[in-house]
Amino acid sequence: MSQSNLQNPSFQPGNRRFGAVNWLGLQTLAKREILRFLNVWTQTLLAPLVTAGLFMLIFTIAIGSKRGDVMGVPFSSFIAPGILMMTVIQNAFANTSSSLVITKVQGNIVDTLMPPLSALELVLGYLAGGVTRGIIVAIAIGLAQWLVLGIVPAHPLVALLFVIIGAAFLSALGMLAGIIANKFDQMAAITNFIVTPLAFLSGTFYSVEALPPVLYQITHLNPVFYLIDGVRWGVLGISDSSPLLGFVVALGATLAACTLAWVWFNRGYRLKA
Repeated sequence: MSQSNLQNPSFQPGNRRFGAVNWLGLQTLAKREILRFLNVWTQTLLAPLVTAGLFMLIFTIAIGSKRGDVMGVPFSSFIAPGILMMTVIQNAFANTSSSLVITKVQGNIVDTLMPPLSALELVLGYLAGGVTRGIIVAIAIGLAQWLVLGIVPAHPLVALLFVIIGAAFLSALGMLAGIIANKFDQMAAITNFIVTPLAFLSGTFYSVEALPPVLYQITHLNPVFYLIDGVRWGVLGISDSSPLLGFVVALGATLAACTLAWVWFNRGYRLKA
């Protein structure tokens, strides 16, 4: 670097010379996260579709013919939105958490921390990958449910809104888990003991009105319940709780998780030596 450049404040090392937001860096990180799962689409996109189909098939065969209607709709239609949302949040979580853990295990997390990206830009970049994967999975499963079950969303924009919020919430939780975990077995423990119970015990396969009072109250403390309930209202027009309340709770939980991720990125918590 020339002497004249060194004397120019805009060329001093460490200065952000691209404005308040590093749009190129943010775009690059988001593109990397999106291409990362698109390059293995059979694992990240096709596999969730097959898994959701198996859930639908097994529960319909085992329970559907005996269960009768739930909240005025056939059992297979009732569980369809829950399975869709459950698959979305699991994939959104996996996208961000695996990305961070892999870089930490391989020792190249520095490649993410060294570029001139702020903590907010890192959060948004990782969110872009997780939310994009969640939306693609939701569209694929939604189309399959329309073709097989004939389900046409009653409020498609509301359903899409809850899908986006749900994908963002679990993407943020995935970032937090990826920051905390240093090994794959630690990530597996978080997935098995926290994420999976949150998804399964949230009204995916049943109406919470049928639960005992204690479990009913506990379920209403689970943000994932409001995500699944909101998607169910968007798809079928029925829900266990107010969609507006669900939107407020889900949005608040998403903002809280994103804020904590921003704080941890900003401090380099469990990321920097």
